[in-house]
Amino acid sequence: MNDVKAWYQSRTVWGALIAILASFAHALGIEVTAGDEGELADLIVAAVGVVGGLVALVGRLSARRRVG
Repeated sequence: MNDVKAWYQSRTVWGALIAILASFAHALGIEVTAGDEGELADLIVAAVGVVGGLVALVGRLSARRRVG
């Protein structure tokens, strides 16, 4: 593995966080299936990509200097 990516771009990290949250939800009486966990991980990873793109675009449009 030579490719490097940020932690928030990892489906594994998001899957683990969602599994932890699903455990808490289960303790509170809310049922979350494995399919729901997978869909949430995919959605979060996609949303992070969109937010990153928007932040980059807004940053470039609001910059005071040219890219050289």
